[in-house]
Amino acid sequence: MMHFAWPWVWLLLPLPWLLRYILPRAETASPAALRVPFFARLQQLGTQHERRVSTSQLRRWLAYLVWILVVCAAARPQWLGQPIELPLSGRDLMLAVDLSGSMQTQDMTLDGRQVDRLTMIKSVAGKFIAQRTGDRIGLILFGTHAYLQTPLTYDRTTVRTMLDEAAIGMAGKATAIGDAIGLAVKRLRNYPNQSRVLILLTDGANDAGEVTPLQAAKLAAQEHIRIYTIGVGAERMLVQGFFGNQVAVNPSQDLDVDALRKIAKATGGRFFRAKNTDQLREIYHELDRLEPTVTNSATFRPFRELYPWPLGLALLLGLGFAWLQLPARIRTADTSASHRQQTRESLT
Repeated sequence: MMHFAWPWVWLLLPLPWLLRYILPRAETASPAALRVPFFARLQQLGTQHERRVSTSQLRRWLAYLVWILVVCAAARPQWLGQPIELPLSGRDLMLAVDLSGSMQTQDMTLDGRQVDRLTMIKSVAGKFIAQRTGDRIGLILFGTHAYLQTPLTYDRTTVRTMLDEAAIGMAGKATAIGDAIGLAVKRLRNYPNQSRVLILLTDGANDAGEVTPLQAAKLAAQEHIRIYTIGVGAERMLVQGFFGNQVAVNPSQDLDVDALRKIAKATGGRFFRAKNTDQLREIYHELDRLEPTVTNSATFRPFRELYPWPLGLALLLGLGFAWLQLPARIRTADTSASHRQQTRESLT
């Protein structure tokens, strides 16, 4: 259906007619008398006068039409489409991912190949992000320092792209878990909402930053922000020994499980342990159950702007108006030159 975004602009439509009757008319000089000795010449002048009157009326109505089209374009005509239901959960979800040096440990298996921890997180978390229809999602990357990579947004594609572009060490080699939680609290508190969630993924212990993880967790609890912590890393991995033999080691010996449990408990969240890819997938399925996506919906009507059409037509008619003006002046100049020439010949 048609719709005008600014319908009040139509109040300007009678403005030219009002000005025509309100403003005083411009004084027009009376044409000089001219004696024409021949009737044919007089008849020709009368025909030219009628032609000028007809052209003047055409120009006037053309100007009125141009004005109507300009007002129509200024009122912003739009074509409204069918209403579309948008799912909205009212949930603000921040994802904090560890990029410290230990995340390059290749103790994970993805699609039958050995990969590092960050590559596995990108694959599983990326699918989780894509499924969070209606949620506002943000991304924090942390190492020695914590950075806001993507603010809260409904654009899940951008968040997933930013996660895929993250690289180990780009935020430093250490692990500042407290700073990451503090940054998430700072960003989430700007969105007064009943459901604000932080999902923190790490494979180590807090060894950098200005704020301890428990202090940051208390701040999150005061702001009613739930934190789900996920400890990533296998507990057994075979490495090459000194004598060339395979030796079993624990690559997750630096993971501070106790601190992650306390962080989750202080905020009403939960701690999860992801020792492999399948467990991380199950964790995200559990998070989908704990934090369901769709709770209500909003209506959106797409629209298409139509003002270029009347505006373009007004431009074309304006060019036609200018074209009508130009020949009239030329004819007037030619007639004056002809009269002067006839006067010189009669005098001589």
